[in-house]
Amino acid sequence: MKKILNGLLLALLIITFATERTSATKPKLVVNFVVSSLRSSDLERFKDNFTEGGFKRLMEGGTYYTEAYYDYMRTSTAAGMATIATGAQPSVHGVVGDKWWNYVDSSMVELIIDRQAYPVEFSTGSGNYSPHRLTAPTVGDMLLSADSQSKQYSIAVDARSAIVLNGKAGVAFWAEKNQTHWTTSSKYLNRIPSWVADYNRHDTNTFYTLTRWTPLYEAARYKNSEVAVIEDITDKNTKLLSDINLRLTSNDYGRMCYTPAGNTMLIEFAESLIALEHLGKDSSTDILNIAFDTTRYIAETYGPESMEYEDMLYRLDKDLENFLIYLYAQFGSEEELVVTLSSAHGTSPSFNPVGGTERERFNNRQMEVIVNAFLGARYGSDDYILGFANNALYLNHELILRKRLDLEDICDEVAVFMLQLRGVRTALTATALRNTSFSEGRSRLMQQSFHATRSGDIIIDLMPGWIIEEDDYRSSSDGGYNYDSRVPLIIYGGDAEAKRIDRRVRMTELAPTMTQILGIDTPWASEDMPLNEFK
Repeated sequence: MKKILNGLLLALLIITFATERTSATKPKLVVNFVVSSLRSSDLERFKDNFTEGGFKRLMEGGTYYTEAYYDYMRTSTAAGMATIATGAQPSVHGVVGDKWWNYVDSSMVELIIDRQAYPVEFSTGSGNYSPHRLTAPTVGDMLLSADSQSKQYSIAVDARSAIVLNGKAGVAFWAEKNQTHWTTSSKYLNRIPSWVADYNRHDTNTFYTLTRWTPLYEAARYKNSEVAVIEDITDKNTKLLSDINLRLTSNDYGRMCYTPAGNTMLIEFAESLIALEHLGKDSSTDILNIAFDTTRYIAETYGPESMEYEDMLYRLDKDLENFLIYLYAQFGSEEELVVTLSSAHGTSPSFNPVGGTERERFNNRQMEVIVNAFLGARYGSDDYILGFANNALYLNHELILRKRLDLEDICDEVAVFMLQLRGVRTALTATALRNTSFSEGRSRLMQQSFHATRSGDIIIDLMPGWIIEEDDYRSSSDGGYNYDSRVPLIIYGGDAEAKRIDRRVRMTELAPTMTQILGIDTPWASEDMPLNEFK
């Protein structure tokens, strides 16, 4: 009997200790930084010019995964945000891109457009946006379902980033395009909080406007040499990008989005949000998601080889340093705060490097005309193409049905025909992706990006280095190659150890890791286990 009692006492002590430890280490606040277009190599490439308290603090003080990657082909912003938030691939979470076509009525569907939603009162917002087309719950959705006292906020310049990263629970804020004021949707709030209305009324964001962009450091310290709009550069090795359309000068929104001011205003708004919404101030864990879209805008416009991109990262590094100082001043210990840093995707090399050989781009508009002409020659002149999106061609099913044609046969013909187009590495039909299980290679990556009800009829895979042609874009992220699929991943604070991990890890492992840290159920659509260091 004595042995039994001792055994029971020991078991009780173990359970009590485990419970106390879980309670003690559960964070009060989780802050997720998502830096769009940041490649895994960028942190190492520019490390020497970072401050000790920004990127470098996270790299050296947290669990730093140098080989994180997205395990699917089309590494778009929307898909990456959804994968970070849900732990699922696009084939499961359904966010294949910003738009697709509805085959029932041949209408275009936009991911966040919702005619039943409207900008809330006192926000001066525009646009009918909501998360109603998101089908997989996010980490934040799971947290607020488990604890009604928890809070989640997601902020971004771009409404799409804020909404997709946030999910349906909590509140997403983004910058309204006419006046750069912060706004949200009626699907999140009935009216904007009074402190946000005051923030907008005082035009707080305009304080950070950068109308004249000068380098943060002397030219000799920069790794990149191409320059378009940065002024006062005297280094004789600088190469001028003379063909860039200077979108930053168009209006206040442009001057915000296409300069480092976009990142700064986001950080400043985050500080106000933490203070005035009292995040992390009770026993229930709160989440703040911060999506940096300006990094993507600058990478796309000026290219990752530009001084603009590099200077923006140095300025963001200083913003992060100040923000982390602010954050840790609010909490008694580092265990109460968990910070993650990741990216929704990397970005391609610029298609037109200064002094180098120009790479070719894929003209999808021309492709649509050519394919439509091909089908017209075989089946009679008509509009067989609905459009091209998400690296996929959408055919007019209604027309094909009316003509009594076989859809699968036409898709097969088009797929074979498209292999003749320059830049196309391969083309697979929706039927092939639905009915065949690809276990390796690029076909498997294409299948991971394919969603049966939202993807197109013929999906193409472009050659390495090729990007879709877009006006004023030098760089893009839609290929799933090393330059746009490999991203940094850091988990800092809480129980995270300071260590560098060089093994390959999938970005689908982040969401279940975060729910493990939070002590809640894994997101329903999540496909992976938590990272080994956090099991």
